[in-house]
Amino acid sequence: MIPSRLTSAILGLAIASTILWLIARDRLHTRHAAWWFSVALAVVVLGVFPSLIDWLGSLLGVAYPPILTLVVAMGVLLVKLLLLDIEHSRQERTLRRLIQRLAILEAELEDKQKR
Repeated sequence: MIPSRLTSAILGLAIASTILWLIARDRLHTRHAAWWFSVALAVVVLGVFPSLIDWLGSLLGVAYPPILTLVVAMGVLLVKLLLLDIEHSRQERTLRRLIQRLAILEAELEDKQKR
């Protein structure tokens, strides 16, 4: 049987390798890769040192420390989703403005061609 520490370390390295591959293939922007590298690092650190979860849970007064991992993970996912929505809204606004500018330029071009 493979120890859980080794499994977590391998999983973290696999995530980091996948992120590097996606960056090299220009499928993932480096700005977004920082989030995923932090996930890979967290998987490795918490997998290799599981007592950190127990220590942090007792420090924060959590009755069942392993649930702290899930709560923090859900919080991080919610923040990531919020940031993605903000970025998506910014891109939509930029696209709408570009479409409006293009329409104005096309109207001006048509106007000049009619004259």
